[in-house]
Amino acid sequence: MVKVTIGDKVYEVEQGTTLEEIAKLHGEAPDAGDIVLAYRNGHLCELFKTVEEDAAVSFLTTMSKSGNSTYKRSVILMMMKAFRDVAKRTGSSGRIRVLFSLSKGFYCEFKNKNVKVTDELLKQVEERMREMVDENIPIEKKTYPSYDLINRFERQGRTDKVELFKYRRASNTNAYILDGFEDYYYGFMVPSTGYLKYFALFKYEDGFVLQLPSRSEPGTVPEFKPQHKLFDVLKQSDDWGVMLGMDTVGGLNDTIASGEIADMMLVQEALQEKNIAKIAEQIKNQGKKFVLIAGPSSSGKTSFSHRLSIQLKAMGLNPHPIALDNYFVERKYTPRDEFGNYDFECLEAVDVKQFNEDMVRLLNGETVPMPTFDFIDGKREYKGNVMEIKETDVLVIEGIHGLNPRMSELLPDESKFKIYISALTQLNVDEHNRISTTDGRLIRRIVRDARTRGHSAAKTISMWDSVRRGEEKNIFPYQEEADAMFNSALIYELSVIKPHVEPLLFAIPRDSEEYQEAKRLLKFLDYFLGISSENIPNNSILREFVGGSCFPV
Repeated sequence: MVKVTIGDKVYEVEQGTTLEEIAKLHGEAPDAGDIVLAYRNGHLCELFKTVEEDAAVSFLTTMSKSGNSTYKRSVILMMMKAFRDVAKRTGSSGRIRVLFSLSKGFYCEFKNKNVKVTDELLKQVEERMREMVDENIPIEKKTYPSYDLINRFERQGRTDKVELFKYRRASNTNAYILDGFEDYYYGFMVPSTGYLKYFALFKYEDGFVLQLPSRSEPGTVPEFKPQHKLFDVLKQSDDWGVMLGMDTVGGLNDTIASGEIADMMLVQEALQEKNIAKIAEQIKNQGKKFVLIAGPSSSGKTSFSHRLSIQLKAMGLNPHPIALDNYFVERKYTPRDEFGNYDFECLEAVDVKQFNEDMVRLLNGETVPMPTFDFIDGKREYKGNVMEIKETDVLVIEGIHGLNPRMSELLPDESKFKIYISALTQLNVDEHNRISTTDGRLIRRIVRDARTRGHSAAKTISMWDSVRRGEEKNIFPYQEEADAMFNSALIYELSVIKPHVEPLLFAIPRDSEEYQEAKRLLKFLDYFLGISSENIPNNSILREFVGGSCFPV
């Protein structure tokens, strides 16, 4: 017998008892989601792991970040197996590509030139998935010599995984097996399909969406809400990756290893510049006076606004930058969040009334004094800066609330052009393992915070959940209101950022609350070959994070 301590309770169990069995013995907190992972003596584990000696154990549910990711990853494996089972009955076999997040789920493509995705096909797949939940089929984990797994996937024609493992340093690699179907996944899995009760499939465009629960409501499949504008920019980015032969990490590493990455970097930058020029042309042709730019943290809003301004100048316009941050209310009037901290990301932290009055006066041809906000003293100041807009003048306004209708409610709609910008990662680990856009932005921010603010990686990671809550509330609900969307992610960027961020992540001590997140990010970065930043143009959005930008950022 061994002792297992969970909080203030101690259980005696037989040596070799699984963490899943202990979780059932301990029970779950009501409304806390299903237990899917555990910490055993400080190490994150899957539930099939056992206790062989006295141990301190705690459990993670689907309401945690790691637990939610584990749940979603496991449903993807079950979906792959279900598609294979349906294909055997209907002759509709093909490749599944899990591409990007959309409407609280993942947009996927079914690659078979002779078979289209139909509601009937998806109905059959979903029915098979629900049968598998009822059957509670074990998900097994097996460790192979890496070369053996490469050979296995090569025989199956799964070139994306062969390319990925070609650059893997580890001598052994884990694969997951579900009822004879074998696949590789980056991250942990649940013990069996009985855990995977909540999902839905929806046909969308030429593919489909696998809709999955959120962390806040782990037992509910949210309503599917099409996001047409977001889809278009994400699909365009994926098409770019396919065109450049770098839609997966393996393809990117091949390009680096072959010495062709410098040219590819310039091609990617040129594609971005082409899109910026297209947006500038729309602004001019539509005669807009106010360009409102918004996007989540680490999207590159500042560099984008400078590059857009250059394109506007090239078209004969005279752009003027305005930061919404200069319209913050004085610190003593700033609202506080539920923890008693200043909530700088809520709309009420901005003097919406004063901003609207100033913009209307400018539109009417008046000369208006412009504020500057002193972030140290928490006060708005007027230092003699005035503005007047003439026929060719355009105001380029940047801030997280730029797309919120209340932010510019007094301005006529015909005078406004709204732009949503985000780093929407178009690169995937392989066809079944996507790279989270959120991870890409977090890695960007860790590097920038360390370089410009002296923050440790642990501090940036500790603030990230709060930042994400602000984005969910203040930015994402308005993204479909944009007149244009711009993707600031670069296919090559994680290979460039890797040498910058790894030392910062390694510096997080093992006893830190942020250690597990740092460990996860380091493991993820292991997939990439690192490259120098010397070939990045000095006007690149990436320069805002790694340094060397020609813009004041």
